[in-house]
Amino acid sequence: MKQPVIAPSETSRDTDLPPVFEANLPSRHLQSRLWRAVFRGSTLVGIVFLSLLLYNIANQSFGYVAIGNQINPASLAANGVNLQELDQQTLIEILTANISSGLLRQLEREGPLTKYSRDEVYNLVVEKVVRPEVVQTWTLIDSLFHAAEIRAQAAQEDPQAELHFRSWVTPRLLSVPQSSNPLMAGVRTALLGSLWTTAITVLVAFPVGVGAAIYLEEYSVQNWLTRLIQTNINNLAGVPSIIYGMLGLAIFVRSLEPITSGAAFGFSDPTTSNGRTILSAGLTLGLLVLPLIIINAQQAIRAVPASLRHASYGVGATKWETVWHHVLPCAMPGVLTGTILAISRAIGETAPLVVVGVATYITFDPSGPFSKFTTLPIQIYQWTSRPQAEFRNLAAAAILTLLGLLLGLNALAIVLRNHFRRAGGNL
Repeated sequence: MKQPVIAPSETSRDTDLPPVFEANLPSRHLQSRLWRAVFRGSTLVGIVFLSLLLYNIANQSFGYVAIGNQINPASLAANGVNLQELDQQTLIEILTANISSGLLRQLEREGPLTKYSRDEVYNLVVEKVVRPEVVQTWTLIDSLFHAAEIRAQAAQEDPQAELHFRSWVTPRLLSVPQSSNPLMAGVRTALLGSLWTTAITVLVAFPVGVGAAIYLEEYSVQNWLTRLIQTNINNLAGVPSIIYGMLGLAIFVRSLEPITSGAAFGFSDPTTSNGRTILSAGLTLGLLVLPLIIINAQQAIRAVPASLRHASYGVGATKWETVWHHVLPCAMPGVLTGTILAISRAIGETAPLVVVGVATYITFDPSGPFSKFTTLPIQIYQWTSRPQAEFRNLAAAAILTLLGLLLGLNALAIVLRNHFRRAGGNL
């Protein structure tokens, strides 16, 4: 016979509770409400600080910019033709007639001007001849709520300057290298350096970290040596990153210089003969995140039910077959979650790279693991340390680029994690 459902209030009235329990019940409910308020408040504080961070970045990435030219573009084009409408040959003539012979020879070292595209020659004319400069910048909030005052101020202080509402986050930002002129500067070189460094970090740290976790959880014997190794791994996860930079400088830059510079493989580039290359940086960051990957992989492997292993052994599977076909697929979502956190830390590191020898100003793209390089965090730091306000706008745009890169890599890892989670659920 189906029993009637009794409401909690009826249960409390009909059940005789111990006097001590009844006396403590109001204080326990009060503590519960207080802790719930504390947890809710901590969540709101985190949301507020995150909102302030995003607000500050967006406020610097957009806004009005007053731009003045060293030479009026109209004076370079004949018969009133717009500079943007001139053909390539005319632009080459303007460029050669208005720059020094030394700068012309420097440009032609990379190839004759006739081999440049029309857009490349036009950009050279703008950068080397017209030479636009930022006169003043305004934040997004000021540009939205004080537009009239900004126009009046710009017209009064510099009537020749052109006022534009500018987004510092543009496709051009990703397609051009660093420059001393903020209007011509981009993050292409730094972006490629970050991608190269991250790729080497993942290729080194992920297989080594997962392999070490498999051994410690599935194969090792629990004795004093294993406990000592586990304790050291846990301690290494909290070591400051600058220490890893010093370790990378001593081992990869100096001791293994023939390998990390590429000299042992026939590369004789004098700019990379000192070992301060992408390979050294990637190996250093690999050491930095290795303890994190090992610890997270161990937790994921430990969470796989023992019954799954017993079932595999019961049908005649070996130890390795059990680990490869059953334990790893089930643990891989957790392993990838830990890898996401570790790589996110590696992408934003600056201190180890500074010690290893990252370049703060570089205009050529890295061509391989033995190239000199810079990264987005170093680029951002270099721009924020400059006194000009427009470089802070560029730094904010570079931060958005770094966040986009981080979200893209995380999205890829999440897709892989979900794939392995579905595969593990079908076992």
